[in-house]
Amino acid sequence: MGWDLLTVLVAPFAVAVACWWAPVPVGRALSLGGGLLTFALGVVLVPSGHAVALDGWLRVDDLSVVFLVAVGFLYLVTMVFTVGYVHPAGEPDVAARYQRRLLAGLNLFCWAMAVAPLMSSLALLWVAIEVTTVVSALLVAIDDTAGATEAAWKYVLIASMGLGIALFATITVYDAGSTVLGNDYELFIPQLLAHASHFPAQMVRLSFVLAVLGFGTKVGLFPVHTWLPDAHSEAPTPVSALLSGALLALSFYAVLRYFQIAVRAVGGTFPRDVLLAFGLASLALAALAVSAQRDLKRLLAYSSVEHMGILAIGMSFAAPIAVVGVLLQVLAHAAAKGTAFFGAGSVARKFGTKDMARIRGGIRALPWSGPMLVLAVLALSALPPFGIFRSEFLIVEGGLSDPHQATVAVLVVLVLLAFAGLSWFSTRTMLSPAAGSASLPAGEPSLWIVAAMVVGLVALAVLGVHPPGQLSDLLRRAAAELGVPR
Repeated sequence: MGWDLLTVLVAPFAVAVACWWAPVPVGRALSLGGGLLTFALGVVLVPSGHAVALDGWLRVDDLSVVFLVAVGFLYLVTMVFTVGYVHPAGEPDVAARYQRRLLAGLNLFCWAMAVAPLMSSLALLWVAIEVTTVVSALLVAIDDTAGATEAAWKYVLIASMGLGIALFATITVYDAGSTVLGNDYELFIPQLLAHASHFPAQMVRLSFVLAVLGFGTKVGLFPVHTWLPDAHSEAPTPVSALLSGALLALSFYAVLRYFQIAVRAVGGTFPRDVLLAFGLASLALAALAVSAQRDLKRLLAYSSVEHMGILAIGMSFAAPIAVVGVLLQVLAHAAAKGTAFFGAGSVARKFGTKDMARIRGGIRALPWSGPMLVLAVLALSALPPFGIFRSEFLIVEGGLSDPHQATVAVLVVLVLLAFAGLSWFSTRTMLSPAAGSASLPAGEPSLWIVAAMVVGLVALAVLGVHPPGQLSDLLRRAAAELGVPR
């Protein structure tokens, strides 16, 4: 089934090129088609979980299919949202040029993220993630405001530093492999996994720490997370949704590839301890920072740091059920964070601000997207019946069976603290009544925004109540591929 991978490699890129030149209505239609095609191809790969193309240079296994499905889903719903959200003011020619640039950039960004899990080589995986940095930085700055430009530069500098460290990790693991495979070999992941048990332990430990620190910059792990709140806050809402819901998790995918090598070379204790340290620090920071935010999109950005910390903590538990929970969280977080940012975009469009101190009566002003934003925030807070509740329940269950009771207790306390901060946002901005003259007429900016949010919430409910059987099988197979030893 190599045609699936070749289609993912070519189609979104072709759509991006076409959007640069085509009239805006044609670009919107092509973007919707590109998102639908990419998601559909990811779904097609769910039952088998394996495909190879281009003599092995493109390859997916169960683990990479999980991330391809997450990227494809968010690609699709973000394009639905974008159709209704982007209506810039100004001269018609200037507005059309902005929309063409944004649509082309979004499709190119999604192409780079969809291609990354297809890379069979660690070196090409690094290149793909580097491409996502360049494209997403341009998208962060596309509004050409002082704040957006500053955020983009900060993002480029920090992410480039991190990916430089990740490149050093790639070189280090290559050097470790050369002791077994010789000096002339490709960094194909299956080849590395097959021989990792014979690699020098110290070199593998060094490469893993460098990978966590380097790719962790893009994941948003503490202490290399500082670009994330600014970039998410200043970027256009579709870009924020893709950054938070897909790019962070995709960068975590790169960490998991190094994790696979490390557990085969040095056992599970060392890589689990490293992830636990970064995860707890990230979760603690986010849980404390959430309650101090005034900007709506910065609030959601720190929520992303929280969930990336939970992913790292979940991988530190040796129980397979915790790893299944981590992978389910990747999918649920993509749907929840995309939906939440879509709602934030609707609120910002309606109220003309992201300052939560100036937003009151959100549910009255936005009768559809307002309540759905509250539901998305509750989903991010791990309330049932949504997918994040199910995933975090599995992670906690895995931690208790490992056993890591103390770590689980800290995890639960910090998650509850973050929940309190997010709930305070919901009560103050969306559920409280508007004050007199501050009341806005009820109405939605666009039905396309409502449609995107409905799809996201339906996906969250399905993942929480009863995930499809083939998807559950995929998650179990992917967890087994990670090979977490006790």
